[in-house]
Amino acid sequence: MDLIMLKAKLHQARVTHAVPNYEGSCAISGDLLDLAGILEYEQIYIYNVTNGERFITYAIRGEDLAGIISVSDAAALKVNVGDRLIICAYAALSSTELAGFKPTMVYMKADNSVSHTANAIPVPLAE
Repeated sequence: MDLIMLKAKLHQARVTHAVPNYEGSCAISGDLLDLAGILEYEQIYIYNVTNGERFITYAIRGEDLAGIISVSDAAALKVNVGDRLIICAYAALSSTELAGFKPTMVYMKADNSVSHTANAIPVPLAE
């Protein structure tokens, strides 16, 4: 049985462009795609932390080291420049592939530079 697992996450990325009249979907700086292990044209899920919108689209490779998170076409109507996003990619893994599997998480600063990376999500403490 295959399970759908979190493969990669860009956490708290900021929207730099929202362009509704442009072909494409979500351009992300190439260095960020490489660091997260997300491929160009790979399906991505975008969760807008600022307004609660959620949508599925695909990644487009943007210019390296530019800090670009550019949402285009119909998806641009779900974001505004400056919105905070969580961008995730998932993978179907077999039970044998699950052994030792860890996702890649890239944590972003407000300028879309990388704060740090991790392979596990911290567990929130009960209050």
